[in-house]
Amino acid sequence: MHLEDLAEKAAEYRAEEAAVKREVRVCVAASCQSSGSLPVLEALTQACGDGGGACRVKGVGCMGLCSAGPLVAVADKDCGLADSVLYRDVTPDDASDIMGSLCGAPVERLRCPTDQPFFARQQKVVLENSGVIDPDSFKGYVAVGGYAALVQALSEMTPADVLREVTASGLRGRGGGGYPTGLKWSTVAKMPAGQKYVICNADEGDPGAFMDRAVLESDPHRVLEGMAIAAYAIGANKAYVYVRAEYPLAVERLQTAIRKAKRAGFLGSKVADTQFSFEVEIRLGAGAFVCGEETALMASIEGLRGQPRPRPPYPAESGLWGCPTLINNVESFANIAPIIRNGGDWFAGIGTEKSKGTKVFALAGKIQNTGLIEVPMGTSLRDIIEVIGGGIPDGKAFKAVQTGGPSGGCIPEQHLDIAVDYDSLKTLGTMMGSGGMIVMDETSCMVDVARYFMEFCMTESCGKCIPCRAGTQQMHGLLDKIAKGQGAHADLALLEELCEVVQATSLCGLGQTAPNPVLSTLRYFRDEYEEKLAGG
Repeated sequence: MHLEDLAEKAAEYRAEEAAVKREVRVCVAASCQSSGSLPVLEALTQACGDGGGACRVKGVGCMGLCSAGPLVAVADKDCGLADSVLYRDVTPDDASDIMGSLCGAPVERLRCPTDQPFFARQQKVVLENSGVIDPDSFKGYVAVGGYAALVQALSEMTPADVLREVTASGLRGRGGGGYPTGLKWSTVAKMPAGQKYVICNADEGDPGAFMDRAVLESDPHRVLEGMAIAAYAIGANKAYVYVRAEYPLAVERLQTAIRKAKRAGFLGSKVADTQFSFEVEIRLGAGAFVCGEETALMASIEGLRGQPRPRPPYPAESGLWGCPTLINNVESFANIAPIIRNGGDWFAGIGTEKSKGTKVFALAGKIQNTGLIEVPMGTSLRDIIEVIGGGIPDGKAFKAVQTGGPSGGCIPEQHLDIAVDYDSLKTLGTMMGSGGMIVMDETSCMVDVARYFMEFCMTESCGKCIPCRAGTQQMHGLLDKIAKGQGAHADLALLEELCEVVQATSLCGLGQTAPNPVLSTLRYFRDEYEEKLAGG
């Protein structure tokens, strides 16, 4: 399929969309489903009836404001409305009122203002289709420009051209490490011709993180398109999506997307009528946090126990079954199609000097607006928490925010004005990670927080190296002793010493970063440790 043919198809599908004058969109991502959005979808569908071809009710991906679900958006083109009416906390009993309001006055008791900062302050690149298209609809994805970037790359660009655009974009890996994506791709591309692999890391294991899950549930074709472009650029023809089995809805929609993309000629042999072939398989993870580490992940795909191995060699040289392998996470691949469509310079114009583009964050914990957001790199923590997130509920005071999950650290109020980017967060002893943010209020005990994350790391340690296996257990024991008011100053000194040893000598990132929550809470909330030592 040439670019012109795809454009014709997209125009045809858009015409079909335009024929629908009234559209009611119901969020059917996991968060809203857990609040009861499927019965809402059924009730609205029944209330709409056949619609005479002019009214349609459809399920869409995540709309972001998860704390207000089930969410329903209404677009009434005859009345000049374009997604300007959003309803929150919808129940099946509200269906008749919503359908009766079409081309009339909105149902004010359900209305959620879309001009509030939560929506107005975002800039969506990765999430541009979330909440708009049906995740299971191939036509819906093509209608909004889907697969145009892949066809453009295959028909108008050489692999070197693709590498140049990705490098020029300044995109850095969104999985947590922040390694330059263009450099990683170029390294794999330079390996001798032969079998190469692409892996999408969807093993999202951080507590409170749900960015990758939401993207796969809302826009799975977007991820597949990014993977196909990557494979073309590096000379690969086989890929795996490693996704945890605890994400059944994401897995189901990904399977549907793979099947439909293959049927349409965008996966399989001779993609888009070219000589490029590309196959994608799904591998389910059993929920081991350590399998988020790339070498442990590859071992799991190979059918081995998910344990990391020393590097070098790096996966770019010797990865899956000893072949050069490219590994990026879901959000990284979701950025590729718009970079190819709009150019690397366009993407590089967003964000900061060293952290380009936007970043998707999951806001959780003691915050008013729990949900998914996407903002330019460099946005301050204060803007994210107090403005977009709506601040702390119930009149409580902000205390800290945990970024980077178990690998990150806790940031206190005095640093809320820091820009959120890779390098700035490192100066505070934390990291961006994959994008989870857990907000804590004045009622949170930071010793308990450190103990919780250490227990998580201790439980998730694969046990291969002694510093991580034994060190996390000893640190958790000391934290538990201190948290119960039974510790002594010697225990605190030993805890700090253990943090340094585990950090410096562990084999992989799990052990190397496990002390971060402890070190950051000691750095900013040492008084709480001292209070515990005094029997408080």
